[in-house]
Amino acid sequence: MFEFLMNEILSLPEVLVGLIVMIGLILQRAKFAKVFSGTSKSIIGFVILGAGATVIIGSLDSLGGIIFDRFEVQGVIPNNEAIVALAQQTLGAETALIMGFGFVANILFARFTPLKYIFLTGHHTFFMAALLSAVLGTAGMTGAPLVIVGSLILGFVMVLMPALAQPFMRKITGGNDIAMGHFGTIGYVSAGLVGKAVGDDKKSTEDIKIPERWSFLRDSLLATALTMIVMFVILVLVAGPDVVSTYAGEQNFIMFGIMQGITFAAGFSIIMVGVRMILAEIVPAFRGIAEKLVPGAKPALDVPVIYPYAPTAVLIGFLCSFVGGLISMFFLGIFSLALIIPGLVPHFFTGAGAGVFGNAAGGRIGAAVGGFTNGVLISFIPAFLLPVLGNLGFENTTFGDSDFGIIGILIGLLANLFS
Repeated sequence: MFEFLMNEILSLPEVLVGLIVMIGLILQRAKFAKVFSGTSKSIIGFVILGAGATVIIGSLDSLGGIIFDRFEVQGVIPNNEAIVALAQQTLGAETALIMGFGFVANILFARFTPLKYIFLTGHHTFFMAALLSAVLGTAGMTGAPLVIVGSLILGFVMVLMPALAQPFMRKITGGNDIAMGHFGTIGYVSAGLVGKAVGDDKKSTEDIKIPERWSFLRDSLLATALTMIVMFVILVLVAGPDVVSTYAGEQNFIMFGIMQGITFAAGFSIIMVGVRMILAEIVPAFRGIAEKLVPGAKPALDVPVIYPYAPTAVLIGFLCSFVGGLISMFFLGIFSLALIIPGLVPHFFTGAGAGVFGNAAGGRIGAAVGGFTNGVLISFIPAFLLPVLGNLGFENTTFGDSDFGIIGILIGLLANLFS
């Protein structure tokens, strides 16, 4: 029953956020109509966000598949969902327990330390719990010690990572109401620091001047669609109709590329709608949590919440992150490390976030260099993570986002040292 609660209910971000909004409104003694409305809208907002993410993932999976089939590159493809599914076959109970007690530890750390953040991205909490159970289990820990140590570590990183990102989040959002609740934080903070070092925050990506005849490109949705259409069409032309037909079916392969670019833009637009809906409900509701349970607490939310603040930086960060991943492949081979094939899904979601962080700290150059930095990090870090994952390290996938790799490597080294 407990495993079902953790894996099937609280691992769903829409349900977790809905519960938090409901609790916050009840603590404010809001009327039933307001509690029902706020809870429902926050859940619907997350479902909308998830729907947009699904559309984008479907489009990027086609793109990634065409690249893989055309160039036949063999290596490890980072995918959080895939590696967690494998871990669940042997560590399902441990993962559920660490996630449950880790959320309790998060609240306690937020209540009794200066790190006042409640991490609300349920699926990433679930992924980190699976990583910790795998790494600690590989180091020889079992039973209660594994669950206790894993829960404390999880609770701590759930307040630590938002705290590290918060100086940049204040600059991005212009306020202090929300925090970053996504385990790609090392990549985002690195992007911000590098962007600050090489760029100029006064020259934002959102202020790029466009000639009047190209004025339609000021619309971020149209700019995204055109960029992705060009990218897809070039790819399908290089791949050829024989390769593309596996994904396009009976559709003309060039039209398939055009429609996939448009589909990507549509998914991005859906995400924006969902984010605005979530923020409209969760920020006011969270005041109840902050006033009653954890004074001064801030909600740490999934990375798409920052996309509306710099849509152009989102696209720049994604493309530069992917380029960083492609270039890193060659250096991984030179250093005799596992070949990490850049997955378009992690490069989009984390690269986009890195672009926004880089833009906030270093403007246009910061967005590009920040995205590239993230791409390099999420290529090299998974390669170093593989040895500490035990049997899971021999699969053809691994964790993709930067924090999973850094936390996994550090905990693995410490656990082996003390064992």
